[in-house]
Amino acid sequence: MKKLIVVCLSIAMLLIPVISIAQSTPDPKPATNILDAIKIPRNENSMPGKYPAKVVQVDNEKSVVDKKIVYNEAYEMISKGMLELTGKSNLKDAWLEFVSPKDRIGLKVNPVAGPTLTTSIEVTQAIVKQLEETGVPRENIIIWDRREEQLFEAGFTNEAFPGIKIVGTERPENGSMYDENGKLYGLRMIDTTQYYWADCEDKYDSATIPYMVNEGKYSYFTKIVTEMVDKIINVPILKNAGSSVTLCLKNLAYGSITNTGRLHKQLWAETVAEVNAFPPLRDKVVLNIVDGLKGCFQGGPGANPQFFVDWKTILIGTDPVAVDRVGYDIVIKKRIAEGIQKEDSPRGRTFLNLAQDLKLGEADLEKIELTKIEIK
Repeated sequence: MKKLIVVCLSIAMLLIPVISIAQSTPDPKPATNILDAIKIPRNENSMPGKYPAKVVQVDNEKSVVDKKIVYNEAYEMISKGMLELTGKSNLKDAWLEFVSPKDRIGLKVNPVAGPTLTTSIEVTQAIVKQLEETGVPRENIIIWDRREEQLFEAGFTNEAFPGIKIVGTERPENGSMYDENGKLYGLRMIDTTQYYWADCEDKYDSATIPYMVNEGKYSYFTKIVTEMVDKIINVPILKNAGSSVTLCLKNLAYGSITNTGRLHKQLWAETVAEVNAFPPLRDKVVLNIVDGLKGCFQGGPGANPQFFVDWKTILIGTDPVAVDRVGYDIVIKKRIAEGIQKEDSPRGRTFLNLAQDLKLGEADLEKIELTKIEIK
C-alpha cells in the first residue's frame, strides 16, 4: 500500500507543471480563410502601392484656428504632400499617378465618433476639389462608410458635397433598417461571393443585428468595394484605440465587412491585417491620406473631448502599414507624455506586424522613408 501511495504522489507531482503550463498557454486564435486571399494574384495597384515604405508628414500650425479647421490650409497641406510623395512639380500630374478621370473613386472616411471626432469635412472637400482639378467628375466620386446615418450625422451631406453620392452598407430607409417584408436593407448591399471567414461567431440582439447585417462565421464585403468603385482613397482620422491606433488598416477592414462584433472580441489585430489582404481592398486602395488636423490620444475610437488634440498634421502614402506605423508613433508618444501609459507596448503593433507578413507594407520604423514638411 505504501508503494502505491508513493507512486500516485509521484504521478501527481509530475502532472503539476503540465497543468501549470496548460493554464498559462493562451488559447489558439480561431482559424480564418486568409490563405484564400494569399492565393489570388496581385495587380499593379496592390498594397503597398507605388511608393512602398514611404510616408510624407505635413505639419501646419495655421490649419486649426480657434478649434476650427481652415479649408485653405488643409488644401495646401494635401497639395504639398502629394507633390512630395510623387516627386512631381504639377499637382494634376501627382494625382494622375493614382487615378484617372474615368475611375469611379471611393473616399473611405471615418464618421464613427460623430461630428466632434470624424474625418473632417474640410479635408474631404479639399480632396474632392483636387480630384476635380485632375479631371474626375463629381458623379464618379463616392463618399462611403459602413453606416449611412453616421455619415449624415457627421456632416457628409448633399449640401456639403453636391453631386457626390454618399452611401453606407447599412442603409436606413423611411426611418427603418428593414423593408416592408421585414428584410434588412443592408442585405442588399453585401456581396456574398466575397467574404472573410473566421471560425468564431456571436449572437446579436434585435438592436445590434441591423449594424452587423448577419450572424454566423462569415463577414461579407460590401458591394461598395466589390462593385461600385474602381479605386479607393482612404481618409481615416488620427486617433487611438486603447494602446494602439485606428488609422488606415482599421478604417478599411472594419468599415468594409459585416458581422464584425465577433471579430472585435477574438481577432481584432488579425482582422485589421487580414481583411486588407483580400482583393476588394488590397488591389483598390491606391492612396491613404490621414486627417491628423484633429484627433485624440485616449478614449478612441469613441469621442471623449477630454483627450482631443489638434495634431495639425496630415500623413500621406500608398503604403497603409508604413503610414499607420508613423501615426502610431505620434499617438503613443503623446500617450506616454500624458502619463496614459508608461512605454510602448509591442502588443499595440501586432496588427502592423501581421500586415507586414502579408506583404501589405512596411512595419519597421527604421526602414520607412519619412519626409516631414512644415508649412509656416
